[in-house]
Amino acid sequence: MHYSKIAQIRTVTELRHRLSELDIQLPVDDEILTSEGGSPMATSLRIGSLVVGNRWCIHPMEGWDANPDGSPSPYTLRRWENFGRSGAKLIWGGEAAAVQPAGRANPRQTLATSENRQGLALLRQHLMDAHCQAFGNCDGLCVGLQLTHSGRFCRPNSHHLEPRIAYHHPLLDAKFGIDPNNRDVLLSDDDVYRLIDDFVVSARIADDLGFDFVDVKACHGYLLHEFLSARVRPGEFGGDLSGRTNVLRTIIGRIRNECPALMIGVRLSVFDILPFQTSREIGRPMDYDATRPYEYGFGVDPHDPLQPQLDEPLQLLTMLQQWGVVAVNLSCGSPYYNPHIQRPAIFPPSDGYLPPEDPLVGVARQINVARACKQHVPAMPMVGTGYTYLQDYLPHVAQAVVREGWIDSVGLGRMVLSYPELPADTLRNGTMQRKRVCRTFSDCTTAPRNGIISGCYPLDDHYKDLPESEQLKRLKQQYKRAGE
Repeated sequence: MHYSKIAQIRTVTELRHRLSELDIQLPVDDEILTSEGGSPMATSLRIGSLVVGNRWCIHPMEGWDANPDGSPSPYTLRRWENFGRSGAKLIWGGEAAAVQPAGRANPRQTLATSENRQGLALLRQHLMDAHCQAFGNCDGLCVGLQLTHSGRFCRPNSHHLEPRIAYHHPLLDAKFGIDPNNRDVLLSDDDVYRLIDDFVVSARIADDLGFDFVDVKACHGYLLHEFLSARVRPGEFGGDLSGRTNVLRTIIGRIRNECPALMIGVRLSVFDILPFQTSREIGRPMDYDATRPYEYGFGVDPHDPLQPQLDEPLQLLTMLQQWGVVAVNLSCGSPYYNPHIQRPAIFPPSDGYLPPEDPLVGVARQINVARACKQHVPAMPMVGTGYTYLQDYLPHVAQAVVREGWIDSVGLGRMVLSYPELPADTLRNGTMQRKRVCRTFSDCTTAPRNGIISGCYPLDDHYKDLPESEQLKRLKQQYKRAGE
């Protein structure tokens, strides 16, 4: 199936025409506006007790490049320095830092533990120093730390899964080779209480080190996201919505009580869909006939689980506001089992599949769902996700949706690996360096999926020159031959 590549769309008029062909409603500005030219992206945003200096946000990264003890390597520090010099004033968690060694998504993931206290301090300091050096001061800069447990996708010791799960999911168990009768992988309620304690310990460390907020990560199929769909789990952490949100509610309440000056954000997969089959062909959902109605997702229509249903997510957003959360970062799905939903791209990662829809459809889906969330809880500051595939026209859409009030801040993920200075360039000059724009080749996903340090190998010269670049090329050739 062929889709027009964004890089081949030469004008805003052509983009609008393509959006019209796809029956997509998405505002697009004619030009990139500078700060002096009245860009909505240059306006400040109050989040909790802070006034954030602009509407650009950097999403948290999940690197495969920390030292084995969880402390930052030179690669990790370089990435955080790039966050600092990006020009974005909201750094949403910076890094996915595991609250337990066993909860790491890979053996080189950053740890938010007492043993890595100095490492976390270094990350923050390198970011702050880079920002001050680039812009003269750190006024309006808001820096958080993302706290996570990878749950079903734990790989703390090697490339092999060592899952800890909230419940047995019939499709994901089958997809990832988990014995549905294995009770050892299930977290007990006592395990959950120990996990809550570890989240609080990590939050205290972040507070002591001067981070402005922590992000309690509840997205992308990781543990706290999985609890939101734990309808079949018995006891106090499953069942109805109150039970399924109990872990999140308890963590947030404990952090507020024990770190009253520390702000709390939540990155949330606000909807999910069915897991898709891994192949080199056009993506197809897994067969769910035996699970009808489908009760294993959050924000999913149980009668048509390829479609979002926002009743419970909107209830949760209201709850988060009541619990004292100062902002939410809205994402969706999981890069492990439906990446085209969460991370629209033409070129799939090694464990993905060819896109079953024009990636612009996925971009618009996320933007419009975020708009519905913002309309439901208008007082809650919200960050939007899924913009990188817009490529050359990312700023044109970003400033339009912020101006229209669809979202408060626009987050950048993959784009920052190839072109961290995008926010600064657009706000200063109203231009982009086209040769540095992310084209969603998915190498930044394929590399860490195969134990190679994460980075932008096609466009960042720092990574092009590494021996891992040749390793990645050979790996991609193997995948290509296997698919022929």
